[in-house]
Amino acid sequence: MIPSLPPFWNANAHVERRPFLIGRAAIVKALRAHFAETDFVEVETSVLQVSPGNETHIHAFGTQLISPAGPHMRRYLRTSPEFACKKLLAAGERRIVEFARVFRNRERSPLHHPEFTLIEWYRAHDRYELLMDDCMAVIARAADAVATRRFSYRERSADPFAEAERLTVAEAFERHAGIDLLSTLTPQAGDSRRFAMLAQEAGVATAADDTWGDIFSRVLVEKVEPHLGFGRAIILYEYPTVMSALAQPKPADPRVAERFELYVCGVELANGFGEQSDPVEQRRRLSAEMDEKERIYGERYPLDEDFFAALAEMGSASGVALGLDRLVMLATGATGIEQVLWAPVAE
Repeated sequence: MIPSLPPFWNANAHVERRPFLIGRAAIVKALRAHFAETDFVEVETSVLQVSPGNETHIHAFGTQLISPAGPHMRRYLRTSPEFACKKLLAAGERRIVEFARVFRNRERSPLHHPEFTLIEWYRAHDRYELLMDDCMAVIARAADAVATRRFSYRERSADPFAEAERLTVAEAFERHAGIDLLSTLTPQAGDSRRFAMLAQEAGVATAADDTWGDIFSRVLVEKVEPHLGFGRAIILYEYPTVMSALAQPKPADPRVAERFELYVCGVELANGFGEQSDPVEQRRRLSAEMDEKERIYGERYPLDEDFFAALAEMGSASGVALGLDRLVMLATGATGIEQVLWAPVAE
């Protein structure tokens, strides 16, 4: 039996973790200053929500809201502050940022924790490409905060000050798996039969009941992600629309969406969108996500009707979520997420 780790309050354990935690404090202080200097207003939105988010493979914690004057109501701990932040954009805010404590069930690994912190920021009426520049400014500011010139994770390293490589998802699939991804796509769906054939030719096993999304995720994990973000950061952009429920399709090619992910040292660090602002289309997509969740996991989360009403007022916007804990890991050289959490959730 593997011995359990001492609790975080064990003095010896804390001494070992404390340099990472002090680094975290320095990074948080620096990033709050950075966003203030660039005209972002820091907001605080409710952790308790009608809907925690509606993505198929993200799982929430549920609870009951007990009102003295009424019935018990089902509520959830948010998996992201996204819905609430978009409501603030609808209210008239132009640039907002939240250092948001979020909760995701069924997740625990060196890179995952059931309670963690996302830095989410939103720009009203700005192109989503600006978020890519924002992300690179954030990682450089984090590096400065702890006086490092290299980010590292598991013997991999990257220069946080180097210009990021930018690569479309289709280019990455062609480069690392030899797969013509766009040939398997239409604006509304994917050809899973053709994709399975191409994946198998690339050495990726598939199952008869795999969806297009299942195959995409498997190829991404096995063939693409192992090559990302070494030496310098890489930004993968133009994700397939069928994998981007909250993003706006690219006008020139609706098979792909205004979505990007940032990788550093092989670690996914941020996920950004040109936001979907059509409430009818957004409802359709999130309903489809919940249908798929129910098919796979036997559960679904409610849709937030206030969110759809707000989208009708929001206008164009862009937004990104960046994992603070992972950023601290990379900047301080920590090897596991619990090293950079002041008080990890007990097993």
